[in-house]
Amino acid sequence: MNTNDIVAKLWSLCHVLRDDGITYQDYVNELSFLLFLKMMRETGQESELPEGYRWGDLESKDGVDQLAFYRAMLVHLGTEGSPRVQSVFADANTSLRQPKNLSKLVQNLDELDWYVAREEGLGDMYEGLLERNASEKKSGAGQYFTPRPLIECMVNCLRPQPGEAIQDPAAGTGGFLIAAHQYICEQTDDLFDLDADEQVFQKQQAYHAVELVHDTHRLLVMNCMLHGVGGHLISGDSMGSIGQNLPKADVILTNPPFGTKRGGGRPTRDDFTFVTGNKQLAFLQHIYRGLKPGGRAAVVLPDNVLFEEGTGARIRADLMDKCNLHTILRLPTGIFYAQGVKTNVLFFTRGNTDNGNTKKTWVYDLRTNMPAFGKRTPLAHEHFQEFEKCYGRKADGTSRPTDQGAEGRFRCFDRSAIGERGDNLDISWLKDDDATGADELPDPEEIASQIRERLSTALEEMDALSALLEGEEVEV
Repeated sequence: MNTNDIVAKLWSLCHVLRDDGITYQDYVNELSFLLFLKMMRETGQESELPEGYRWGDLESKDGVDQLAFYRAMLVHLGTEGSPRVQSVFADANTSLRQPKNLSKLVQNLDELDWYVAREEGLGDMYEGLLERNASEKKSGAGQYFTPRPLIECMVNCLRPQPGEAIQDPAAGTGGFLIAAHQYICEQTDDLFDLDADEQVFQKQQAYHAVELVHDTHRLLVMNCMLHGVGGHLISGDSMGSIGQNLPKADVILTNPPFGTKRGGGRPTRDDFTFVTGNKQLAFLQHIYRGLKPGGRAAVVLPDNVLFEEGTGARIRADLMDKCNLHTILRLPTGIFYAQGVKTNVLFFTRGNTDNGNTKKTWVYDLRTNMPAFGKRTPLAHEHFQEFEKCYGRKADGTSRPTDQGAEGRFRCFDRSAIGERGDNLDISWLKDDDATGADELPDPEEIASQIRERLSTALEEMDALSALLEGEEVEV
């Protein structure tokens, strides 16, 4: 049995949960409570749990008594135990209604090969479960899960270093922080190359994360714990006072949520120069304002951020003034939960001054003439290797090879040329071999006009038919 086998076994338990009326959306959250209790026992950390509320106490109960104890246990752990325990069980409750289903879950978790799980990494096991959940369209969890090959690419480019403050203001389940930590561990022999104070900083102070959705924050805390990532994991809104009070960062890696703020509201931040209800544009302001001089960022953003006029154009201009926006990676379509969403990664470095930092921007097109990614063609790190080569060996993107990358996918654009486009950064030049050329496509307004005309005709025909059925005379 290996990690994949254990993940498959855990996922099979969803049948037990569905029999109790628990939805895909709640599945991993529900299972995480039991997994946390079991893992604390397996890793010798049960001292963080109050006595009488541990795995053995739950396991010793039967039937209705076990379910009643479990419900009381979840409430108790939300206010007792270590701060980490309380953050996992804050406002916890269970949707389990049948004692036999809880008993089956406890039994199945006990029967897992925990020796193999520990040897191969409990963090990898848990993250495999999160990835499996995100790949299920029914769960809707893909919005919190950035593909791991993309995360690895972004981290490889920014090259986080020991002693740097690393932030994700829209952390989801913590993929960026975990990848950054693993990158640093690989460079420092699992931190053994660092002195005692540096190790303490790396384990307890280096990472700052904010996650708005409470249940997702629970998964974030547990995922980071199992990967040995400590730090400040906050449940709250980066677009409010919490985000405003975050310390300046050396590195920011993030994939902000798509869309507009619920109810049409706007961020409650008085430190933003440009007020907008577009969450991505608001997050972009938070990121480039939240970097230390020389700080680096890589952020996933949809296409509309690159071309939106008005406030969008002003924010892009401010970004290019305050930062060196040196690289844009145009991502393939279909790699996120919303198949039609077109996304990019913006790489930039905060300047020492607030003016004129962007001199030129390199754009790498990994979208045109790329395969349709999905279950049949999964996204892999190898798809980003040519881009990483073109990105160069320096974390701030200032070193570039002399060629333009595979198939001319890499091009450079001067700041003046971008200004002539109205600071529109939605730049493409490759022709899709399987698509009709842009000059052959009908004008969008013409298409809309045709639709309106056909709809009007159809409505007139329906009125005429209705009149005939009622015996009225109509003009034909």
